[in-house]
Amino acid sequence: MDGTGFTASLVVACLIRVPSEVVKQKAQVSASSTTLQIFSAILNEEGIQGLYRGYKSTVLREIPFSLVQFPLWESLKALWSWQRGHVVDSWQSAVCGAFAGGFAAAVTTPLDVAKTRIMLAKAGSSTAVGNVLSAMHAVWRTQGLAGLFAGVVPRMAAISMGGFIFLGAYDQTRSLLLEVGRKSP
Repeated sequence: MDGTGFTASLVVACLIRVPSEVVKQKAQVSASSTTLQIFSAILNEEGIQGLYRGYKSTVLREIPFSLVQFPLWESLKALWSWQRGHVVDSWQSAVCGAFAGGFAAAVTTPLDVAKTRIMLAKAGSSTAVGNVLSAMHAVWRTQGLAGLFAGVVPRMAAISMGGFIFLGAYDQTRSLLLEVGRKSP
């Protein structure tokens, strides 16, 4: 997939991911409400646009995340292969995926913090408008660097696990399909 196709797929994936993320985050800060109540409240207060609050900030987080994660994953696999003198096994690819995902998560945490602030902002507030740089600046002014990297450790841990599972499974599936292709006439 070329860069344009990859970016387009991220943009489309966010069309599905963002509404569920908005509802999930609001549920996390208002535990007494059900998911359906939260969903209905968003629609009543803001309309369908409320479900897509943070869409631009999500895309602006996903693109740099992917631009870090995937090349780093491939580079780590190439380095490991070079050092060992053979193509990495799927479990080794999974380890590379965990490191690449964790690193990408760490460096894009300020974008994730801004996205979260935008999604959870009170309807009609200046933050709810969705300006990522303004949201990051507001965090910087009130909480400094620590605020921009709030939640970095659990984010790195979760994404590292995801990178291990998904990229390892991808490599395993790819290897199996290539093997089947070689055996087929």
